[in-house]
Amino acid sequence: MTRAILAAGVVLTLAVSTPALAQGNSQGNSQKNKSKNTAPPSRNELTAAPAATSPTSATPLAWVDDATLMATGTMAFSVSAMRWQGGGLSEVVAPIVDAAFGLTRRVQLSASVPRVAGSAGPDGAAGGVGTSFFSAKIGMYEAPNHKFKVATAPTLQLLGKGIVESLGSQQSRVRWGLPVSAEVSNGAMRLYGGGGYFSPGLWFSGVAAGLAVNDKTNASVGVSRAWRRTDTPDVLLSERDRKEISGGASYALRPTISVFGSIGRTFATLEENGAGTSISGGLSIFFTTPGARP
Repeated sequence: MTRAILAAGVVLTLAVSTPALAQGNSQGNSQKNKSKNTAPPSRNELTAAPAATSPTSATPLAWVDDATLMATGTMAFSVSAMRWQGGGLSEVVAPIVDAAFGLTRRVQLSASVPRVAGSAGPDGAAGGVGTSFFSAKIGMYEAPNHKFKVATAPTLQLLGKGIVESLGSQQSRVRWGLPVSAEVSNGAMRLYGGGGYFSPGLWFSGVAAGLAVNDKTNASVGVSRAWRRTDTPDVLLSERDRKEISGGASYALRPTISVFGSIGRTFATLEENGAGTSISGGLSIFFTTPGARP
């Protein structure tokens, strides 16, 4: 039953995303005059390149993660690429380099650094190093049967130059965040989600389901939301709100090497908040240092 539910979610995600891609191609010319209102991910603080250190986690927003930590002494290194299209614009982020290390049984260190392929014009992609994340994921609670977990991940965020330019010269490039996540597992099925805050005034939340199809294949589907509160009475919440649904899968080529891919599509989101379709894929490699413990 759980497999059927997850499969239906993946099919729904693809059904939502595929027409959006076709619509973007057919209406590209008519939307060129609207591109000035479109904010690609490199110029939008409500978006973040998806972290890929855990192929079994395919939430559409990097800030929403599961509550599982890597084993002590275990390392993961991932290289991926993402293409976004929306509002008559497109953007390529490649490579996205992610790394994670299980420092102790309750602490995992992670980093995500993307590179944005730039384009001409003030509305296009802001090339160079994009918004980067450095975090320490801390296990707060784990049930004796390991079926329920809670974790938090204090995060340092370094904004890419495109976002800094869009926010104005008075904005600091350095921000901090406090995501909190929870996870429930039952056999091959996992449900996880969470939310949190990024300075100064950005909130996010999300939920996802993952399924171990077999020993080598994992699939997942998730939905997320990011929004900014404002004290300006004439600015509606919908004008600073981004929602996205995505589905993904990973396949283990070897016990220490996996390939993965995902597709996502925003909904009920304005173009200036990064409305569009994202497709990503990459490769993860896992290492175990001498003396590592499960």
